[in-house]
Amino acid sequence: MKEYILCAAIWYKDCPLGLYGPKNIDRGIVLCGHRHPGIIHQHVTLLGKSAFQMGDNEQGFLTSTNRFVSREEAFDIAESANQLNDRTRGTSRTLFSEDLY
Repeated sequence: MKEYILCAAIWYKDCPLGLYGPKNIDRGIVLCGHRHPGIIHQHVTLLGKSAFQMGDNEQGFLTSTNRFVSREEAFDIAESANQLNDRTRGTSRTLFSEDLY
């Protein structure tokens, strides 16, 4: 089965290692959700820290094969899986959740 994008995700690299995280992550925790701002809100609410106190993090996406991928790799996967909507993004090959749903 072809790999596709499941949802938006943020990898918080300075958090304790999660037990059931994506298979390609060796430290920290990956939170996921419909949109990146919602994920940030979850993290702030759970840890009581502002967005500026969250430490090293990377916004990206989770795939159907349980991998965390960057916005750039996610764009290529979504394009290959025919997941991109009709929204025009110019020449950018960086995926945003708005490009999917």
